[in-house]
Amino acid sequence: MAEIDTDVIEVTFGDDVIATTVTSSGEAVEAWLAEARAAPGSPVVGLDVEWRPSRRADENPVATLQLCVGRRCLIFQLLHADRVPRALAEFLGDRGVRFVGVGVAADAERLSDDHELVVANAVDLRGLAAEGMGRPDLRQAGLRAVVAAVMGVDLVKPRRVTMSRWDASCLSYEQIRYACIDAFVSFEVGRKLLDGEAAVADPVAPAAEAAADPVAPAAEAAADPAVAAVAGAVAAVRLQ
Repeated sequence: MAEIDTDVIEVTFGDDVIATTVTSSGEAVEAWLAEARAAPGSPVVGLDVEWRPSRRADENPVATLQLCVGRRCLIFQLLHADRVPRALAEFLGDRGVRFVGVGVAADAERLSDDHELVVANAVDLRGLAAEGMGRPDLRQAGLRAVVAAVMGVDLVKPRRVTMSRWDASCLSYEQIRYACIDAFVSFEVGRKLLDGEAAVADPVAPAAEAAADPVAPAAEAAADPAVAAVAGAVAAVRLQ
């Protein structure tokens, strides 16, 4: 069996620093979930999944599950897991917890089909934003548009990362940042909408990826994004 690693990476998004646990260890997942359940406030969890893109009709199985509560994110590498803990199935199956995301019902279906993990209470942020902000156009929007409307920031999603090898045993810094931030903004948007904090934000014009690549030059110089995260490494990366 391959060595089971758990890395904790610091990902910076604006003024927020998200402690991100990247693991294929069932034990590490159990520890993360125990802390998540102990977090104060209403149980809202940002949820997202990633899988290796396929050119064929049949899609590859979900490779990673991302969960975010507050400033803590979990990236669970399902395809390389030593085991999928029962605590995870119980957490996802808790109807008292609202798992929020854009297109989250489809993500939940993939989790069920590929890993027999059932999300009991999936809440799509598009409907929440459309109702809460009086913006019916958001019902068909993507995550980037919903984040722009609710948070007033432009979420850049480089295609080279979107289409990368999410089934790799060691994820790159870029992949970790991308996966973490998707789950984090889902949590933040959900929290703001459910708590009634969302106001009509000034529109944010989507920046061209070539002009607004989230990889800071200093970060690229310090660590090639193709280099996998090392156990115990702490990387501060900025997306601004």
